[in-house]
Amino acid sequence: MKRIIFLVSLLCFSSLLQAQKDYKVVFDLTSRDSVDHKNIIRWLNEITAAEPNANLEVVLYGKSLDMVTKDKSVVSNAVQQLASKPNVAFKVCAIAMKNNNVDKGQLIQGVQVVPDGIYEIIAKQKEGWGYIKASH
Repeated sequence: MKRIIFLVSLLCFSSLLQAQKDYKVVFDLTSRDSVDHKNIIRWLNEITAAEPNANLEVVLYGKSLDMVTKDKSVVSNAVQQLASKPNVAFKVCAIAMKNNNVDKGQLIQGVQVVPDGIYEIIAKQKEGWGYIKASH
C-alpha cells in the first residue's frame, strides 16, 4: 500500500513539474527617459528575486540607447550587474546604434548588439516569450 501511495505521489509530482512553463519575457524599450530606464531595472530586480531562473531580455532601439551607454546611463551599475547574470540580457539594435552614432566601445560591459531590435523581439515572441512595452 505504501508503495502504491508513493508511486501515485511521484506521478502527481512529475505531472506538476511538466505543467510548469519557463518564465521568459522580452522588454521593448525605445524611450530616452531615465524614468523608464529605472523602471526596467526595478522590474528586472523584482522578477529575478521572485523567479531566479526567469529568462529576461531587454531590447533597446530608437532613442533608448542612453540606458546602456557608459557616459549617459543613470543605471549603468545595475545594467552591468544584471547583464552578468546568465539569464538576463540587454540587447541593442545595430541600426539604432548607427542612427545615434554610438559604437560598441561606448556600451556598458555585458550589453550585446543584435542586427535589428524589432526582429529580435519578433523572434522572441515566436519562441513563446511574453512581451512588455516599457513606458510610463
